[in-house]
Amino acid sequence: MRSCYRDRMASESRAQLRDFLRSRRARLAPADVGMVAAGRRRTPGLRREEVAVLAGVGVSWYTWLEQGRDITVSAEVLDAISVALRLAEPERVHLYLLAGLNPPRPRGARTTAVTAELRQLIDAWSPRPAILHDRYWNVLAVNDSTRAVFGYDESSHNCLVTFFTNARYRDAQPHWASIAPDVVAAFRADAARFPEDAEFARLVDDLGAVSSEFAELWARHDVGGHSQAVKAAHHPEVGDLVFDKTTMVVADHPDWRLELFNPRPGTETAERVERLLRIRLAPPA
Repeated sequence: MRSCYRDRMASESRAQLRDFLRSRRARLAPADVGMVAAGRRRTPGLRREEVAVLAGVGVSWYTWLEQGRDITVSAEVLDAISVALRLAEPERVHLYLLAGLNPPRPRGARTTAVTAELRQLIDAWSPRPAILHDRYWNVLAVNDSTRAVFGYDESSHNCLVTFFTNARYRDAQPHWASIAPDVVAAFRADAARFPEDAEFARLVDDLGAVSSEFAELWARHDVGGHSQAVKAAHHPEVGDLVFDKTTMVVADHPDWRLELFNPRPGTETAERVERLLRIRLAPPA
């Protein structure tokens, strides 16, 4: 039964792959890819042999792929076909999935530019704290509430480094020691997603050199994940604060995460945070 189901699903994927490649080929003219149109064309778009030439693969092999035959494909070949057919990044991912491969890593240079819309969302979340960070947990944006509640300042460039080295931040975390292993385990899981990125190793070495606690926890090789959590803090001006923390992936930057902190009901956290912001943001007398 399971074998029949898998066979049917594989057959449907190959059929979708066939239709997808044909539709992408049909939308391109030879002039679009720098080729000279030769001979009379009965149908619009590039011919199969033209796509094969552009991708640097055999005509027969590409024909079999487009016909939906059960053949083995590699990521390198799919990337070459993606370039030949001028596929956008979502189309390239779709091609990988139809061919039975894991989604590829995004192409192109990474950008740390935060859009105005995303910044507006983070600011609008105030008086509740919000933090946006990249794959290395470098801070990309925070709002006024994050600065007031958690003590983030101009020196807080990285969430992991701040967690282990910022004395004010640590002193405000009543359960710091118990959550530190989970924080390191989550960072290791993030780093494992980018095994060829040397920046993670540099960050780990630098932090381990100044924090023996981090070095000890990193040596455990524990792996965790990001999940809904409760975050408690003690602020010297307004007292105990308790938040429900939700971590979300930014759609057009899948290696960015947005952490939103919502005051836990029944804890007076919302009122205390609002009072704190009034104090901090009040104009000088």
